[in-house]
Formats: sequence, C-alpha cells, structure tokens
Amino acid sequence: MIIFGTRGYLYQLAVMTMVCGWCGNPSAHTLRKRVTKFTLFFVPLFPFSTKFATQCTFCGGEQQIPKEQAEQLMAQHVASQGGNPFGQSQQQPGPVPGAQGQGQNPYQH
Repeated sequence: MIIFGTRGYLYQLAVMTMVCGWCGNPSAHTLRKRVTKFTLFFVPLFPFSTKFATQCTFCGGEQQIPKEQAEQLMAQHVASQGGNPFGQSQQQPGPVPGAQGQGQNPYQH
C-alpha cells in the first residue's frame, strides 16, 4: 500500500501599505506565498504549485498576483526597510525615554 497526497504551506513574505483594489482604502496588505507539495508516506518531496497573493487587512480581499509582481513588491519592501527584509531596527534595545529609573515600566503607577 502506497500513501500519497499533497500538503499546503503558507508563507507570509511581507506586510506593506497599499491601496486596496477591493475596498479602495489605503491599508496594510500581506504578501503571501502558497506552496503545495507532493507527499509520499506523509513526507513532503517536491513542490508542484507555487502561487502568490496579496490580502487586505481591512476588508480581507485577496488578489492573486504573478511571481514577477511578487518579486517586485518584495524588492520595494526591502528597499523601504533600509535593506532589512524583516523591517526590524538594527539598534539594540535600551531604556525607554522618560522612564523613572532603570528597569521600571513607565506604564505602571
């Protein structure tokens, strides 16, 4: 008996602000990559389908986009983040400005 099938993987590549084609609002959109892989005995062997899409976080509308457009959006996102694909600052965390003393939470009274 041979057990085979497929399994889907969803990767979130970026979050960027764009004007939604569905609702017309300028809102955050997630750029996602959906990969479907062939499995044999529940072990993923090779991908046979890769699709890209953007989804509006305001209305939930999703739009399929070609691979070339997804790569262009990723390049724009990386460039807008200063070369850091994850959008996190390169600085080390430090004390919160305006906090009364080291290690205190400024929101507690």
